[in-house]
Amino acid sequence: MSFDVSQRRVVVVGGGRSGAAAAELLQARGAHVTLTDSADAIPGADALQAKGIALQLGSHPESLCASADLIVVSPGVPLDVEPIAAARRRGVPVIGEIELAARWLSGRVIAITGTKGKSTTTTLAARMLAEAGFDVTAGGNLGTPLSAQVARSRPESIHVVEVSSFQLESTDTFHPWIAALLNLSPDHLDRHPSFEDYASAKARIFRQQTVEDWAVVNADDPLALETARGGRARRFDFGFDAPLPDGVTVEGPSIVRRDRGQAAPLLPVSSVRLPGRHLLGDVLAAAAVGCVAGVPPAAMQRAVERFEGLEHALERVAEIGRVRFVNDSKATNIAAARRSLESFDARIVPIMGGRYKGGNFEELRDVVAARALAVIAIGEAAPRIEAALAGTVPVERAASLRDAVRRAHALAEPEGVVVLAPACSSFDMFKDYADRGRAFRTEVRALVQERTG
Repeated sequence: MSFDVSQRRVVVVGGGRSGAAAAELLQARGAHVTLTDSADAIPGADALQAKGIALQLGSHPESLCASADLIVVSPGVPLDVEPIAAARRRGVPVIGEIELAARWLSGRVIAITGTKGKSTTTTLAARMLAEAGFDVTAGGNLGTPLSAQVARSRPESIHVVEVSSFQLESTDTFHPWIAALLNLSPDHLDRHPSFEDYASAKARIFRQQTVEDWAVVNADDPLALETARGGRARRFDFGFDAPLPDGVTVEGPSIVRRDRGQAAPLLPVSSVRLPGRHLLGDVLAAAAVGCVAGVPPAAMQRAVERFEGLEHALERVAEIGRVRFVNDSKATNIAAARRSLESFDARIVPIMGGRYKGGNFEELRDVVAARALAVIAIGEAAPRIEAALAGTVPVERAASLRDAVRRAHALAEPEGVVVLAPACSSFDMFKDYADRGRAFRTEVRALVQERTG
């Protein structure tokens, strides 16, 4: 499909990484670009202006959006904010950054979404393809925005893209060759009106697929299966427990590929260096994507053996005496926090809290009662957490992450695990989950210094 923005007035809403990359791509394609952000300053403003991109900072004027020929929204910008909603009512096309970039890519797209595990699966799938010799890039919601990959995209390129519900809800023609749905549970209900709206946004990953494409779905997740139902693509799933005539699962000591019920080994489970059943599930998902894409088992095994996980995803930070500290700041919803806590057998002290974004903390009562010594609650959601977990284990509130780390350490001695598993977004106290994870590491390392003199 030909898509031409030459001499058109395009407004990019949101000045983060995705918005800046979209603005630069549009300017390179001949558009008259204005980037607008509600903040009074954005990173790289001078460089954007030097390229001829106009900036409108501090607000999103309705007149600016209404006079545009096209509006491109960053994933952090809701589609129902009034300047954008008003422009849509006037007939101005509104698309997301992922949709924009995908219209100009030359290569094929592997898109990965889900409530939890997107970054790990995206990174590992890309590494498997790279080990097999494919021309591959990884990015999207993780790392490099898709708009920044267009210039080097070739017909033989494969773009492995992490996509969030925010990115998918603003897609129209986005067409992945392989689309993976890892799992589905309530999340981002501070932005989506309901769980049904959230699931509907996720389902858009399959919307433009044809019978020539592939869908990879978690066969153990009923909500994921229901969301994927009705798609036209061929299926090749993954899972631990569900019957899988075709897909990737675990049999004994091996991760295997089943083809019409016949199993062939791909790699030993012992080569996986990630803790927890849910991270092993991400390995199965990446392997399923790799099977569809034509990655040989040996390349999969090399990638898995060299992969020790991502920052802020069950990341081991330090050990003081026999107390371990683990950073799972990416566990930003209740389902993710549950998987985090289930990665440890017992004697854990979770640090939980932040800005509430939906869900029921009472769903954590059983795993907290079975595994935790106590819980430290922080941030705006601390009262909700304390009320929901009352009667399971002691729940203490901390006014800062520094205080939380020290109190958790005292409660975890002599042989416990302190795990940052927030179950919430970070925006009450931090810039984002990565900022929160870095702050946790800093406080732990400061405590290490104190204890070692």
